[in-house]
Formats: sequence, C-alpha cells, structure tokens
Amino acid sequence: MPYKGKIMTRVLFALFFLATLLMGDEAHDIMKKIDNNMRGQNVYMQMEMRITAMGHTRTMKMQTWAKGTKKSFVKTIYPPKDKGITFLSLDNQMWQYVPKIERIIKIPPSMMLQNWMGSDVTNDDMVKQSSIVEDYDPKILKKEGTIVTMELTPKEDAAVVWGKIVSLIDTTTYTSQKDIFYDEEGAEVRIFYYKDIKQYGQYYTPTYWKLQPVNNPDRYTEIFLEDVRYDSDISDQYFQKSALKRFSR
Repeated sequence: MPYKGKIMTRVLFALFFLATLLMGDEAHDIMKKIDNNMRGQNVYMQMEMRITAMGHTRTMKMQTWAKGTKKSFVKTIYPPKDKGITFLSLDNQMWQYVPKIERIIKIPPSMMLQNWMGSDVTNDDMVKQSSIVEDYDPKILKKEGTIVTMELTPKEDAAVVWGKIVSLIDTTTYTSQKDIFYDEEGAEVRIFYYKDIKQYGQYYTPTYWKLQPVNNPDRYTEIFLEDVRYDSDISDQYFQKSALKRFSR
C-alpha cells in the first residue's frame, strides 16, 4: 500500500475509534440521566396495581420507599387480606413479612424472577435491586429525532436476571417509552410500556406503566403512580429488618 494510503487508513481508523468512544460516552450519559430520574437521592411512591388475566382484574395498592440502588421497602395497603405484607431489600438481599403468620421469610436470589404477589412484576422489579448504571453496559442502536434506541447488556460480574434489555428513550425528558426484556438465550420475555410523563421538581417520570408478557397477550399488569415524592426526608428505620414488622401495622 502506498504511504499516503497507509496514512489515510490510519486517519479513518482513528476517526472511527474516536466516534465509537464518543457514542459510548453519550450512551453512558443517557443511562445516568435515566437512572437519576428513576431514583433521585431517594424516592417515595404510592401506586395502584391492576392485574388482568382471563378477563378478570384484581387491584392492589402499595407504598414504596427507596434510597439509592441497595435500599428499598415496600408495604401493601390494599386489599384488606394482603394489608401489612412488607418487603425489604438491603444490599442485594430480600425479606418478606406476612402478618397472618407473623413470620419473616428470606427470599433467595433464585426467586428474584418469581412473580410478585401474583402480578407480572417480579421480585426484582419491586425492590429495584438492579441498577442500569452499575450493572449494564449501554450501546446506542439507533437515533430517530429525540428517541434513542439503547441496548443494555449485563456486565460480566453483575448479579442481574436478564440477558439484555432494549429501551426506547425520549431524550427530551430522559424517560423510557418502552423496555423489552430478554432471557439469557436472547428470547423476548416481556415488554414494559410507559406513558403520562409528569415532572416532580427536577425529575421526570412516567405515571402509567404496563407490563405485557410476550407469551401471554391476554394477561398484563398496569401500574398507576398516585403519589411521588423525590428527595424527601426518608428515615433509615425503613431499611432495617425490624422495619418489616414495625411498619406492617
């Protein structure tokens, strides 16, 4: 190859390498903003969950408190038969308290993909165990205006339950419109749809979520956020094992 040709090849390679680095930085920046919108410094939510299957709909309500990626607490407040059931996630460990039997049950990592309280939501979803920033490597697949399609693949040492996630992200609010979850074999398992974006201070979050299992189109779970409070004063007492009984009342 002539000398000028070699120089041109090196220049093109350097430009390609630089563009790849910049795209990688942009992907990480987008996911950091998404994660910050989801969590803030801490977040309290009250939500209604509707589970539809075989033409029947069941309604539940719960409160959640979370700090960062390692601490979260969930309390069921409706229906009356489930009232007071609590869940605690602390440093990647999860416990459940059932008032009727007055027993604390530890939920092993092998059950994080189990359905939560009969819904299509998993234990992992409810306790927000996984952090998209800490546990996944992002890659931009496509850009269409303000919508970015992102592929998230687990880092080698990440303790996560999904093979990959593909997200459609609106970069005007840094919120997801749709998340597609895949198993370790690359098969689609479920799809999360989001809409009705609202602003809470500096944060944006969708207040309607719909979870659709891929293999059962007649079944789905809807979540309506009724109250959202970011960066409020949440007591550390919620993130102790003693909270399971104390706050179940």
